[in-house]
Amino acid sequence: MESPEPSRDCPLCPRLRDFRELWRQREPVWFNAPVPTFMPPEGEGAVSLLIVGLAPGLRGANRTGRPFTGDYAGDLLYRTLIAFGFARGNYHARPDDGLELAGTAITNAVRCVPPENKPLPAEIATCRNFLVPTIDRFPQLRAVLTLGAIAHQSTVRALGERNSVMKFRHGGRFRSGSIALFSSYHCSRYNTNTGVLTEEMFVGVFRDIRDFLAIP
Repeated sequence: MESPEPSRDCPLCPRLRDFRELWRQREPVWFNAPVPTFMPPEGEGAVSLLIVGLAPGLRGANRTGRPFTGDYAGDLLYRTLIAFGFARGNYHARPDDGLELAGTAITNAVRCVPPENKPLPAEIATCRNFLVPTIDRFPQLRAVLTLGAIAHQSTVRALGERNSVMKFRHGGRFRSGSIALFSSYHCSRYNTNTGVLTEEMFVGVFRDIRDFLAIP
């Protein structure tokens, strides 16, 4: 099986590599590397839910080194995870805040920050070489939540399914073998500010996942 985590200096996408190097020079104390999957302390065998986002935010995960940490999307995501028992502790938007995931792992379809938060199709396809083994690394995985259309489409392909059959929609639910695939609009500030995604809509997706996993 391919490694589920790219190397810190992954060279596979030249444009992303060059952008990463640019920000290493500008902000040498930032993480500025492919952001690894955020895991629960109990390890791979405890994961029943995997959340797949788009890519690290420039001043979020690219700065902090933890998915969805340091930007608005993380505020909403982690608040919701804590409310539904998928995380414990307090979220303070930094990787040393002591927050722990519970039965959940978080990753991105593209591991390196892309310019203007827009990865190219070739970059999405290349990084699927890490998404496939990430999904495969969890023996007890029962549900996957994709945040946004790009994450959804790449995950569907990583599962060996067709996007024409599993079209992205908010509140979607599909089946791929033993895995239930849930989909939501991305919890970005743009989506919430424009009303594309409300907190009630986002919470509703997690309520469906909790019910599916039969978590009290």
